[in-house]
Amino acid sequence: MAAVYQALHRRASSLLCRLHSTYVRKMRYLNKLKEDDSLCRQAQTSGTFYLFHNLSPFVQKSGKKYLVPQLSAAEMKRILEKFQEAEEWIEKKSVLIGCSDEHVPQFALDLGALEKSVIESELQGSFTDLRKALFVVDGKDSPLLASAQSLLRWHDSHQYCSKTGQPTQKNLAGSKRVCHASGITYYPQMSPVVITLVSDGRRCLLARQPSFPPGMYTALSGFCDMGENVEEAVRREVAEEVGLEVQSLRYSASQHWPFPSSSLMVACHALVAAKHTEISMDSLELEEARWFGLEEIVEGLKREPRSSKQDDGSVLPWFPPKQAIAHQLIHEWVKQQSA
Repeated sequence: MAAVYQALHRRASSLLCRLHSTYVRKMRYLNKLKEDDSLCRQAQTSGTFYLFHNLSPFVQKSGKKYLVPQLSAAEMKRILEKFQEAEEWIEKKSVLIGCSDEHVPQFALDLGALEKSVIESELQGSFTDLRKALFVVDGKDSPLLASAQSLLRWHDSHQYCSKTGQPTQKNLAGSKRVCHASGITYYPQMSPVVITLVSDGRRCLLARQPSFPPGMYTALSGFCDMGENVEEAVRREVAEEVGLEVQSLRYSASQHWPFPSSSLMVACHALVAAKHTEISMDSLELEEARWFGLEEIVEGLKREPRSSKQDDGSVLPWFPPKQAIAHQLIHEWVKQQSA
């Protein structure tokens, strides 16, 4: 029996090493592409491209599914030639967003300066608002689309040096911009955001803002202030938005989120004292905040936006879809309560 266990352990260790080596090679290849313009230029001739138009990704509908096509460099060249645009568009405007396990580089390119309807007709698809696209495309495509839009937006808003006012120039991979007048190098940055599911032990607190779709509730969230750590940001946001004092909190997970700009969502569970649960809502931030019991949460997780509207015009509560980290927090709370 010991021999069998050792053999299985060796096989598992060998598989782990192979997977690790694949990941290491992939990350080192991506880093080389970011640092070596000549290597990146070669990669642009063999890579695949995700298309955007004014930061909206291109998707194609196939039956009930939405697909995110990856165009080859040859296809990109053919499309650009229709607009009398030369290959330099790929070099000047595309940004590197990843690569496959087979080391096929993946780029994003925004064609906002070109006629949208012509591209949509040519490729038989449509440019769709990212908020909608993230929740209808395959889960493996969502992170790439979010990363791509964030990087494209950053380049669009950092074309000039904040010190000299002179134009900045991106490297081929789009991993940085340089002001040659001042020598300053700018790198894309993310803003840390805390998103917190508050519980009193038997209920959880969810809220909605006026801009939310009717009936949608989610966890509390807010940007970290300068100098704050995550714990301080959670306590402050909960106090500001609903007037409750956090007793304890624990980290759950993190997620890149492109709205309203590139953010790192740090998800936490927070506990407040069962004796001090009266909500004092900040009406400038929130439209409504209230406690939900386990049964209501379970029903809300099953509900979709289109099925939440009642015959009398009222709207039942529903929660963010699985791709959002708020959904993960709510699902974790349900599992904890059920246990």
